[in-house]
Amino acid sequence: MESPRPISSLTVPPLFGALAGSSGVLIAGAGGGFDVYAGLPLAIALRDAGKRVHLANLSFSQLELLDLDVWLAENVAAVTPKTAGLDDYFPERTLARWLAEQNLPDTVYAFPRTGVRPLRAAYRHLVDHLGIDAVVLVDGGTDILLRGDESGLGTPVEDMTSLAAVTGLAVPVKLVSCLGFGIDAYHGVNHTQVLENIAALDREGGYLGALSIPGNSREAVLYRDAVAAAQAATPLRPSIVNGQIAAAIRGDFGDLHFTRRTRGSSLLINPLMAIYFSFQLDVLARRSLYLDRLEDTVGMRQVASRIEKFREEVAHRTPRAFPH
Repeated sequence: MESPRPISSLTVPPLFGALAGSSGVLIAGAGGGFDVYAGLPLAIALRDAGKRVHLANLSFSQLELLDLDVWLAENVAAVTPKTAGLDDYFPERTLARWLAEQNLPDTVYAFPRTGVRPLRAAYRHLVDHLGIDAVVLVDGGTDILLRGDESGLGTPVEDMTSLAAVTGLAVPVKLVSCLGFGIDAYHGVNHTQVLENIAALDREGGYLGALSIPGNSREAVLYRDAVAAAQAATPLRPSIVNGQIAAAIRGDFGDLHFTRRTRGSSLLINPLMAIYFSFQLDVLARRSLYLDRLEDTVGMRQVASRIEKFREEVAHRTPRAFPH
C-alpha cells in the first residue's frame, strides 16, 4: 500500500500534511544505535498536536541478554525505565528513562539486528499491537537516501534492512525523514549525490520538503536535553550523529568536537544538520537498485554480503564537490 500524497502548501509542511489523517504514529530509528533520538523533535511536535506517538529503534544493544518478560513478541522488546541489564550501552532504556523524567510515555520498542524477513514480521506485530496507521523511519544522516550506485554508501546495512522491512507493511502512511544532512561525510558519502537523489525523488513525487527545527522551540530544547542526558549515560560511546545535530540546533558552526571518537577528523557543524528532509517511503524504496536482493534475508550478515556483491557489479557514479 503506497502512502497517499498530501496536498502541498507553504502554510502546511508536507510532512505534517502527510500525517494529518493518522491517529497512531510509530517513529522508528532506521539505522540503529541512537537513531531514534533523531525522531524526538518530530515525536514531541506530533504529541503536542494530539497524535498518539510511539517510539522504536533497530538496536545495537545486546537484547538477547534481556529477561524474557521484556519481549512483546519474537524480535520485539518493550523497553521501559526499569528494564534490567546492559548498563554500559543501552540507548533505548536511556531514552525511556529520559521520557519518564519528562512525564511522557516511556516505553521504547527495540528490534534486534536481523534480516528483512524477521524484522518485517516484528514490525507487523508491533503495528497490530499498537494500532498504528503511520510509520516514519528516521535516519540520523542521509545515507538511507542512497540508491546503490553512488561513490560511497555510508553505513547502509541497517538502514536498508529497515527500509525493506517497512516497505512490505500494509500501513496507510509510510514515510522516511532524515535529520543531520552532511554528517555521513564521516563515512564517505558524497552529498552532491544525496542532493541529486533528492531532486530525482522530487520529480517522482516522493519528496515532502525540508523542515528546520527552530533552536528556541520546545522540540529543540527537549531534544538537546535528551541528547545531553544520553551523552552523560553513555560517556564511552556517545552518539556522534546526535551530538552534531544538537550542536547545529544550538547554533554552533565549524569543526567542533564533543567526543574523542571524532578526533583526527574534520567536522563541519552547520544549520543544514538541523533540517528534516522527508520522503514518501514507497517512492524511495522503488528507486533503490538493490533492495529486492535483500527481501528474503534472515540475518544482517546476509544483508551485508548481498550489498557488497551488488557493489562489485554496479558502475559507481562519479562524485562531485559541491560548487558553492
